[in-house]
Amino acid sequence: MADYVIAGVSGNTGKATAQALLDGGASVRVVVRDAAKGEAWRARGAEVAVADLGDAGALASALRGARGCYLLVPPNMAAPSFVEYQKRTGQAVVEAVRQAKVPHVVFLSSVGAELSEGTGPIKGLKPVEEGLRALDGTVSTFLRAAYFMENLGGSLGMLAQGVLPGFQPTDLAFPMIATRDIGAVAARELREGARVNSIIELSAAKSYSLDDAAAALTRLTGREVKAQAFPLEAMVPTLTGFGFPQEIAALYQEMTAGFIAGRVRFHGTHRTVHGPTELSTVLQALLANAPKG
Repeated sequence: MADYVIAGVSGNTGKATAQALLDGGASVRVVVRDAAKGEAWRARGAEVAVADLGDAGALASALRGARGCYLLVPPNMAAPSFVEYQKRTGQAVVEAVRQAKVPHVVFLSSVGAELSEGTGPIKGLKPVEEGLRALDGTVSTFLRAAYFMENLGGSLGMLAQGVLPGFQPTDLAFPMIATRDIGAVAARELREGARVNSIIELSAAKSYSLDDAAAALTRLTGREVKAQAFPLEAMVPTLTGFGFPQEIAALYQEMTAGFIAGRVRFHGTHRTVHGPTELSTVLQALLANAPKG
């Protein structure tokens, strides 16, 4: 029987969490939707449970007997409605924890999750926090993570032209975090356990702007890279042109507007944890893994 159950191992944060726990000798069960994706984890000594996070019954079965679990609402660009997908999946996650009576949940939330409006896709995390917080017999640690550094990988398509595009002022610094650091913190919180519900504001030690990212890319590539801000109102047509659904593009535009206006921010009223990974380290890895051609 595994001590810890980790969801999202096909993505960055769940993978990092499971790896950190296994490296520390913990007993781990990973949750995957496709059994084939669990084989590499089985080879590492982890148990494998097959469940969709939107299926409360199947997820509850995967969670039973665990001392703690790492849960999230992963993105789903293919959902007919992202908002409805978030709602249903969040409700299923809360119900599964209730059924399984998990003592400790570490939940991947986000900066701005305390807000009810004006945060785009972040808004869907607030009811999940509230649902988990209301459960009897379960203590939750909410990792309100900053903007993922790895998300900048989607902005590297114009490097050949020496441009790093964005939809915010290039000198606007905002909190970021490397997903490996999220996994390290999640694993540590699970190992240490918790007695009360708590919130962690998780970011790197400093905030970064697009200008900072462009400067780092200049150093890493040996070619000058300049950040360029495009009008915020161009974000939806740009993203839909790249194949994003209209609904998701509009949510991302709303979230970006929240960052620009300072609505989506940390308040310093909760425990603060800084990850050690610098933006240049993540950008170097993104460049190394970028398609050549």
